[in-house]
Amino acid sequence: MATEIATLGGGCFWCTEAAMKELDGVESVTSGYAGGDTADPTYEAVCSGGTGHAEVVQIEYDPEAISYDELLDVFFATHDPTQLDRQGPDVGSQYRSIVLYHDETQRKQAAAYIEALDEEYDDSVVTELDALEAFFAAEEYHQDYFEKNPNDAYCRMHAQPKVEKVRERFRNKLQQA
Repeated sequence: MATEIATLGGGCFWCTEAAMKELDGVESVTSGYAGGDTADPTYEAVCSGGTGHAEVVQIEYDPEAISYDELLDVFFATHDPTQLDRQGPDVGSQYRSIVLYHDETQRKQAAAYIEALDEEYDDSVVTELDALEAFFAAEEYHQDYFEKNPNDAYCRMHAQPKVEKVRERFRNKLQQA
C-alpha cells in the first residue's frame, strides 16, 4: 500500500489531530508546525506569534481508502475557514486556517475546494493555500493529546465536539474498532 501525505491547519492541532484520527484510511496523524520562517520551532516560539508557523497536522493516509477531497471535507467541516488568525478561543496567526500542498494535484484540488466553499459562506473563506516547505513535528507531549487527555477541560470543550461531529457526519468513513 502506497500512502500519501496531507498537511492541514485549522486551529489547535490537538483538535484537528483528534478528528482526523477517526477516519478509515488514515494511517497516522502527527501534530506539528509549518508555514513559518524559523528552523526547528518550539511550541513556545510558535505561540509567541514570531515564527510565522501555524499549528498543523501531517496526515499519512491510504488514498485507496480515503481521498484527499474526503480529507478536505472533514477538515473544512471541523473548523471555521472564515475566521482570520483564530479558531474559537484560540487567537493568533498560529491558529490560522491553512492547506499546505505537497504537489500540483493537491494544490489544484484544494484551490477548487476553497473556491467552491467560498460560495457557501456569507463571509469570505480566508484559508491560506501554500506549498509545504518544511514540517516540524511538535513536542512529544502534543502527540495524541486528546487520546491521552480526554478529561482535559480544553479537550472536552473543543476537541470532543469535533470528534463527535466527525463520528456523526462521516459515519461511513470511520476507523473500524
